[in-house]
Amino acid sequence: MVSTSKIKSVDFYRKIPRDLTEASLSGAGLSIIAALAMMFLFGMELHNYLSINTTTSIIVDRSPDEDYLRIDFNISFPALSCEFASVDVSDVLGTNRLNITKTVRKYSINKHLQTTGSEFDSGPVTHRVKHDDESDEEYGEGSVTLNADNFDRISHQHAILVVNFYAPWCYWSNRLKPSWEKAAKIIRERHDPEVDGRIIMGKVDCTEEVDLCRSHHIQGYPSIRIFRKGSDVRDEHGHHEHESYYGDRDTDTLVKTMEELVAPIALESPKLALEDKSGNTENAKRPAPREAGCRIEGFVRVKKVPGNLVISARSGAHSFDSSLMNMSHVISDFSFGKKITPRVMSDIKRILPYIGASHAKLNGKSYLTDPDDHANVTVEHYLQLVKTEVMRSSHQLIEDYEFTAHSSLTHALSVPVVKFHYEPSPMQVLITENPRSFSHFITNVCAIIGGVFTVAGILDSILHNTMRMVKKVELGKNF
Repeated sequence: MVSTSKIKSVDFYRKIPRDLTEASLSGAGLSIIAALAMMFLFGMELHNYLSINTTTSIIVDRSPDEDYLRIDFNISFPALSCEFASVDVSDVLGTNRLNITKTVRKYSINKHLQTTGSEFDSGPVTHRVKHDDESDEEYGEGSVTLNADNFDRISHQHAILVVNFYAPWCYWSNRLKPSWEKAAKIIRERHDPEVDGRIIMGKVDCTEEVDLCRSHHIQGYPSIRIFRKGSDVRDEHGHHEHESYYGDRDTDTLVKTMEELVAPIALESPKLALEDKSGNTENAKRPAPREAGCRIEGFVRVKKVPGNLVISARSGAHSFDSSLMNMSHVISDFSFGKKITPRVMSDIKRILPYIGASHAKLNGKSYLTDPDDHANVTVEHYLQLVKTEVMRSSHQLIEDYEFTAHSSLTHALSVPVVKFHYEPSPMQVLITENPRSFSHFITNVCAIIGGVFTVAGILDSILHNTMRMVKKVELGKNF
């Protein structure tokens, strides 16, 4: 057997008997200071271990060619009617999409930006509207001229009132005029207003009756409205509930449409207009907007190249008075890329506090102009965006798009619009979260304890020897 003395000979931590050690006041002070230093350094090391360490690099955007960029938006226009509001996109590669409706929703809003009803039905994409062939054939005045004084009176005398709101300078109004007057004469002959009283066709010159056209939210010319007696006025607001006609404008189609409107109404009861049950003009008639404003929300997918997102008043068969168009708007949301939940966004900001600060640069911004200032103002937003990828320690990849925004108001040469110029960067920022090793943390803690203990021992030895030398000098002893 190995003797106990041989085992004890390998002891690196030999003990000194307590009766051979000497306690001192200086040693006690150094021990307290060393303990406090250990606690302070341990706290610093623990904080460093719990904090997040990241590395940032800039690389070429590695998105695949078929990857599209999603743009989400929610914008309110107090003075743009949903009837003509159009969302268009274009880019430098030649892509040009007009009046996107599949992923876009519209809601009529009042001047306080409050929704006044359900989603506005934009209907199918407008087809080429048919007109009568242009000719010099004389036509008489078949429709009745309406103004602010007689509009309400005439609308309550007939079960159905169909009105053409027009402008004399408008090309499309002038194209409609012959067929409108011819159709009005035919309807007047078939349904004498004095005898029948079920239907009458009228017209309003919006250059003369500005307030009347504004009260019916007319923004494009010509606008054909269908008023039904008994259901055209809402008592709580006094706004007319009526329909807009978007069908063909030739004489035969107009006459056919008028006959379909009259058919469900009994001749002996012309006081109430029933709903049109024929269904033949379902796509030609839709509810007119309740208010002059519109909230547009939804998203579009675009290629990752410089392009434009344009919101404007658009129609292939209407004209617009640019001096009366006001493109004031309030941006509730405008962002690029996939929607990031608030929880994920808080995690991103925990990694780097400034990440996400430019994620929604335009949110809450207002761009309003005076409605009485007819300056043809176009609002342009210039956006430069950079893709940022955050790789979590759990190998979760989070994508975010940050962008800068600069806006300007310019004079429009034609109908004013709101234009978002976006320019994606070919580079992207890659942020990688680097987890800290627990073994490294333990090693540093041990180094702190051993280092502080060793340094305190050295200081104590120097202090003790110095005091002994001082005492020898005082006693006059030689070294």
